[in-house]
Amino acid sequence: MTALLASVRSIEEALDAARAGADLIDLKEPHAGALGGVEVHEIARIVRRLRAEYAARPISATIGDLPDHALDEMTTRVLKVAATGVDYVKVGISTEAALKHLSSVPAVTVPVLLSDRGIDHKLALMTAELRFPAIVFDTALKDGRTLFDCVSFEALRECVRELRARGVMTGIAGSLGWNDRDSIRAIAPDFAGFRGALCSGHAGRHDRKGKLDPSLVSRWAHALHSNS
Repeated sequence: MTALLASVRSIEEALDAARAGADLIDLKEPHAGALGGVEVHEIARIVRRLRAEYAARPISATIGDLPDHALDEMTTRVLKVAATGVDYVKVGISTEAALKHLSSVPAVTVPVLLSDRGIDHKLALMTAELRFPAIVFDTALKDGRTLFDCVSFEALRECVRELRARGVMTGIAGSLGWNDRDSIRAIAPDFAGFRGALCSGHAGRHDRKGKLDPSLVSRWAHALHSNS
């Protein structure tokens, strides 16, 4: 079964997503970029509230968009977010130097491999060597293209297979939509992450900056859990 990761920006959205069947709650501010960070004090408030009602529900949070060379700032942000009590801190990565640096930070981190130009197979497999618990394949540009528009399906499926064999949990994200569900099932990652596909926008269109719709969370949870 592929678990549903729902990206949310507030306490209200976090609770709505949890009640609607999201397996993992991911804290992100879509107005601030692809991996825009929620304010640290707000992350802490959301974590406390979720823990009170859903003690065992895993929670992740992003640190915000940063260039790979901003290593000191990366460390500072990771430690601040980790101190809020989230289970995982997600960090966008596209270079070997940044990945190695992230592995040295004393926190449970999950690299998000930004794959707009395809998958860096070597970099992906390094996450196993560096003992990260999980990896996410995502896109940095939210320009209407999905992850499957940017990467080779076969390369992604092979990476997921190899990482799973090495004990690394795998996730995919990147503007995924309902038409991608067969590809998601075929790859069978441990979790699939969504924002726009869980939000209702104008004229029925999905909008990652819109408000989370619990009915869409339920729809995706059913699809991923039942493969139907």
